[in-house]
Amino acid sequence: MMNILVLNCGSSSVKYQLIEAEAQKTLARGSVERIGMTGATLANLRHDGDEIKIAGEIVDHTVAIEYILAVLLSRNHGVIADKSEIHAVGHRVVHGGEAFVQSVLITNEVIKTLRDNIELAPLHNPHNLRGIAACEVNLPGVPQVSVFDTAFHQGMPKRAYLYGIPYSLYTQYKIRRYGFHGSSHRYVAWRASAFLRRKLDTLKLITCHLGNGCSMAAVDQGVSIDTSMGFTPLEGLLMGTRSGDIDPSVILYIMGKEGLTLGEANTLLNKHSGLQGISGVGSDMREVIGEMKNGDKKATYAFDVFTYRVKKYIGAYAAAMGGLDAVVFTGGIGENSPDVRRASCEGLQFLGINVDEGRNVSSEKEKLISADGAKTAVIVIPTNEELVIAMDTMEIVKTLRPEPAATRS
Repeated sequence: MMNILVLNCGSSSVKYQLIEAEAQKTLARGSVERIGMTGATLANLRHDGDEIKIAGEIVDHTVAIEYILAVLLSRNHGVIADKSEIHAVGHRVVHGGEAFVQSVLITNEVIKTLRDNIELAPLHNPHNLRGIAACEVNLPGVPQVSVFDTAFHQGMPKRAYLYGIPYSLYTQYKIRRYGFHGSSHRYVAWRASAFLRRKLDTLKLITCHLGNGCSMAAVDQGVSIDTSMGFTPLEGLLMGTRSGDIDPSVILYIMGKEGLTLGEANTLLNKHSGLQGISGVGSDMREVIGEMKNGDKKATYAFDVFTYRVKKYIGAYAAAMGGLDAVVFTGGIGENSPDVRRASCEGLQFLGINVDEGRNVSSEKEKLISADGAKTAVIVIPTNEELVIAMDTMEIVKTLRPEPAATRS
């Protein structure tokens, strides 16, 4: 049995799961919110439904990890009796740059490289590093593994990841498409192959991770050959508050007209655009759909732009792969919105896509929603990025364990 503590560390939060990796079972999950602020809390849910919420003075990530360990060890609410029952820690790390094409054991050299990549992910990598340091304090000697959002997309060819800018800017500053949500795309591609009972290396898949952040990937024979997010998570699909694809001149024009600074322009594109910017309703697709069904025109525009872009990327990625076996929907919107799935697939019968409405609206979580006889399968698969992190961590840590004496040559 190997228990893996999976951590996703943000600027003021830590999301966590303790997973029994061989059994693929989550023993407990929760989050610490408002780190370094008044009103900090920890919420924990045990596998049997037991819940607890704790308020405290959680000044930094080190204290946050202390709180997490305390609740996991708690006599009344915990799931382990001793810290030694945590065999490894797996960290979601947003950006590995070009240095990491797969998950790695965290060493001093890895930490140095992650620091070097802060320029590429200034809003994420510093907090990931704080989480790693906090675990070194609270769980000394316990191996830690980095699992990168970007790693799954490192199989892209140059034609997919280079931008139309001077090549020297790529060589000097590493400006290129990286892609994100890699653990999610990887997980649902693997689950799709199991669902279809076909080997992953025989399939051409389009995976659609649709949530507050959205991205799509063309997964050809198990390799991501293209993805919609780019140098940052801003590119690609319309999202909750992000603009997605935009003519670069638009922001230059707006900056001139409105007198925006670089920081203000960045905030406009990342925090005040997308569904929220067009609809004026908010960033939650459920609210947008509700207002659209009430006749709100701007909400309708937001929904239509969102689903039209998904449809365009499906067509583009089918062309990029030279064929298509299945489209997979995941993420909060992809898993839960029949309206989005229906509209995104409408008119794609020429690609063999035909959604069965009864299946589309059914309450099943993992399900086939394409019609009988449809050439291209359309599947809904709930994502599980934490399980990917736990499994990668387990496989790497297993290699560190000495072989039993009887098996040594």
